[in-house]
Amino acid sequence: MAPTTTWKPHTEHGDLSTKEKNVLPESVFAFPKQRKEPLTDAEHVQNALARFDQVEGVSDADRDLAFANIKAAASHYGVNVEEDDWHQLGKKPHTRNPSHPHRG
Repeated sequence: MAPTTTWKPHTEHGDLSTKEKNVLPESVFAFPKQRKEPLTDAEHVQNALARFDQVEGVSDADRDLAFANIKAAASHYGVNVEEDDWHQLGKKPHTRNPSHPHRG
């Protein structure tokens, strides 16, 4: 059973400074308890998907919630998420990243 999302829309476009991130409500983050991966616009949702497998210090339960939050934010901002489960993330990078070897 998928966890209930905690994400709520709070649109902020562009790069966010540390100061700006610090004043965002927890409900804006994919990982609210850890305040990681803000989901404030489509670009941030795409970044959260691309970096999902790089987030450290979180449990599988945290990842379950984060993926549900990302899917809710993706739906709100019109971002297509092909994966049905967070375990499918990281199999192929969502964005070209030279630090990721090409996986076909």
